[in-house]
Amino acid sequence: MAALPPVPARVDALLSEAAAAHPGRTAVIAEGRGIGFAALDRKVTAVASALRELLPEPGAVVATASVLHPDFAVAYYAAARAGHVAAVVNPLMREEALLHVLTLSGARAAFVDGTVYERLAAVRDRLPLLRHVVLIGAATGQEPTMETLAAGPAKGFTPAPVEPDDVAVIQFTSGTTGLPKAVRLSHRNVTVNAAQIAAAHKLDGDAVAVNHLPTYHPMHLNSAFRAGATQVLFAGPDPAEAVAAANRYGATHFYSLPVRLARLAADPSLEGLRLTTVKRIASGGSGLPVPAARRLTQRFGIPVFQGYGLAETAPLTHSDDPDHPVHGSVGTPVAGTECRVVDIDTRAVLTEPDAVGEIQLRGPQVMLGYLGGPDGTGLEPDGWFSTGDAGRVDGDGRLFLVDRLKDVFKCDNFLVAPSEVESALLGHAAVREAVVFDLPDPFSTAVAGALLVLRAGASLEGVLEEVNSRLPYYQQVRYAETVETIPRSGNGKIQRRMLRDQLIERGAWQSVPGVPAIPERASA
Repeated sequence: MAALPPVPARVDALLSEAAAAHPGRTAVIAEGRGIGFAALDRKVTAVASALRELLPEPGAVVATASVLHPDFAVAYYAAARAGHVAAVVNPLMREEALLHVLTLSGARAAFVDGTVYERLAAVRDRLPLLRHVVLIGAATGQEPTMETLAAGPAKGFTPAPVEPDDVAVIQFTSGTTGLPKAVRLSHRNVTVNAAQIAAAHKLDGDAVAVNHLPTYHPMHLNSAFRAGATQVLFAGPDPAEAVAAANRYGATHFYSLPVRLARLAADPSLEGLRLTTVKRIASGGSGLPVPAARRLTQRFGIPVFQGYGLAETAPLTHSDDPDHPVHGSVGTPVAGTECRVVDIDTRAVLTEPDAVGEIQLRGPQVMLGYLGGPDGTGLEPDGWFSTGDAGRVDGDGRLFLVDRLKDVFKCDNFLVAPSEVESALLGHAAVREAVVFDLPDPFSTAVAGALLVLRAGASLEGVLEEVNSRLPYYQQVRYAETVETIPRSGNGKIQRRMLRDQLIERGAWQSVPGVPAIPERASA
């Protein structure tokens, strides 16, 4: 296991150390404008000073919800510098979801952009603890802005004292299988993971990273600042425009979501695109289909690599080799991290290579616990965290994800992982996108159903016939519908349970089978 390098004792020191080492270097570029590390650090101190005036008691929760914007970084680090806790809120959440996470976290203040502010206004009367709202971006005339706070005096301000194991950040789970849970992360959790990511992704002071993402994730923020790297924020969904931005700024790293990279791989304009300076393309958030990764590597001549992590692990625990990735794998554990697979039923540790079971993780980036419980909530006594994901580890220590345990189902007592069926569907040239889930069956308990996005002119029946012919009977798709697009959450994840429940509620699948019944169900 690789040794961990020394890390700062507090989250906001990731920025202050970068500012001391590289004061004039550009930290963040957005919409053609850049700000240096030293200037950003001064702004954080000014806003932290204002926050302390607004919330003098240490330990208050300060929510931050903004699309890709440099001031997200200001709010995030200012909360820590003032002695408070930053609650990172997905800015794409709707009103009731905002109400849930702000109530759960007990937020006393919130930094939000204009779009989030409109949604927040609809539920603010149900948030009695929320005393202060600060606008990121354009002013509304009703609330103070980030610029107003940053313009105030900060002379004589000193950062609030904190300990490495104090709570620094509240991160919320994605909520794809229920309401989001609040994860308590310490200063040490976050700073260690920043160092782990920077090393695994080979980020350094010469790196320029394009964030082609809808939101500003602390993972990218913290790791880049740890390395002293420059970040280019590109929120627009058009992958060709993001490629152009990468070339314009001399990017070395290109970060994006699997859904965006898959669409780039399928884009008719791909043949005319070039990445002139990018050395590595990183995909994260969910699994990138292997055909898409191969297509991008073939076209650009650049490795496409993936990683793995969760809100509970600050977030990264695994990264593939960014220069020599194995497509389909999320790589090996990052420095200081342990991974094992346990039997889903007996909980015995599985030591045979490629044995499928639940993934468990242990390391310095693993959370303190969930909000509302003592330290260790959600962890085993010896520090192992059960992820709820099924996976396998090969003989070289590489992790391969199989599925969420809640998504795996049994057909005639055979375990079926929807992601494996999706992989088979995506291997067909006519399939652009696919999601698979279980549908109740009176004879087999459950069977596979699917929603598919097909290329123009493709036949659903033809696709199913060809793909099913390559699958054992218990994995075969028994019902499918074509759709124009597959809905995703704001972070690009498919909400499999929701789509399944909607289809079952409509009841259409019961009367329109996707393929004829298989007469010999007892053999594969």
